[in-house]
Amino acid sequence: MKAYRDLAPSPRIIMTPGPVEVDPRVLRAMSYPVLGQFDPEFTGLMNETMEMLRGVFQTANKWAYPVDGTSRSGIEAVLVSLIEPGDSVLVPIYGRFGYLLAEIARRCGAQVIVMEREWGGVFPQEEIIEGIMRHRPKLVALVHGETSTGRLQPLEGIGRACREQDVLLVVDAVATIGGVEVAVDAWEVDAVIGGTQKCLSIPAGLAPVTYNSRVETILLKRKRIERGLLMEDAEDIKGFVAIRSNYLDLSQLQDYWGPARLNHHTEATTMLYALREGLRLTLEEGLVNRFARHALHESALVAGLLGMGLELFGDPSCKMPMVTCVRIPPGVDGESVRTMLLEHFGLEIASSFGPLKGRIWRIGTMGYSCSKRNVLLALGALEAALLRHGVSLPPGEALQAAMDVYAIGSG
Repeated sequence: MKAYRDLAPSPRIIMTPGPVEVDPRVLRAMSYPVLGQFDPEFTGLMNETMEMLRGVFQTANKWAYPVDGTSRSGIEAVLVSLIEPGDSVLVPIYGRFGYLLAEIARRCGAQVIVMEREWGGVFPQEEIIEGIMRHRPKLVALVHGETSTGRLQPLEGIGRACREQDVLLVVDAVATIGGVEVAVDAWEVDAVIGGTQKCLSIPAGLAPVTYNSRVETILLKRKRIERGLLMEDAEDIKGFVAIRSNYLDLSQLQDYWGPARLNHHTEATTMLYALREGLRLTLEEGLVNRFARHALHESALVAGLLGMGLELFGDPSCKMPMVTCVRIPPGVDGESVRTMLLEHFGLEIASSFGPLKGRIWRIGTMGYSCSKRNVLLALGALEAALLRHGVSLPPGEALQAAMDVYAIGSG
């Protein structure tokens, strides 16, 4: 029989748009003893987690809980629970993950209407609002932070326009929750999906969601059909179709997370420990302080990259604070540079997708990875790798420019 060595992953400095380095306190929480999912101590932890999620999402919604699965499971749970065959869904797309929303909506049987923007920019809110007025969809699905392009879509005003037209607004905040403001109630967003493996610095494996009473009303009507209650309030549920998923059915998940604690699935115990600890650390730092930390380290990274003579990609007016896209210098093999960073410095940055593949690198400053130490190491390592690849640049200028930002920021 083959003998396998002990598991010993290499230590890495992960400066990608996700996953990122996990906070050691989260890893410690994952090592604690497993409790039964209906143990009162564990259900107490579930309640605390929901309470903390409301704080991070900045909402008074009754429902705020994680879907067991990576971020995509949360996106799919919300869409499959809300979209019925034939529904009109508007998806403004300005990067890769907008296409994902459109694909999932189509798989739910929706008639998808797409608005597209060239990669590197976002939509003016009035353009999306005009699309809502013109198409009158049942639902608008929109990415808040598009990590494929490093752009942040402004949401103010879009939720109000949706309410006025009785349209649901669903937002993918996977990359932004915990790193920049996601004001669910103030922006009048009906459902929001977050991610654990990015600014919250938790391993991938849960998808926090929150939604309001407008969403719950639809879920409950579809649930009654699924249970065969077609004769009760027939007019009220006329035209509704049962939710076509069991595991990703939000109406069943809220029974599991609500006071009834109806058995639906076996909760991912240690992942819930991780989420609770990650949320606790986020709230302990304070949202305003956390957002300011992400902005500071972004500023230092950008200053260093520009000091190195590199060119950034995309419209700077809508740049994500936690993802910086850098154009690969002409004649440089971007993958060769990434390999050198990983092999010699234990540092990982990301490539890109679609029309940007081979044209840009994406550097993440998210959560626990968002630190002065990591930014300075990344700049020094990238400078060394580029010099080894024959790029002419001013040695030392990148680190000095970043340190100037830190000197001002700490003053």
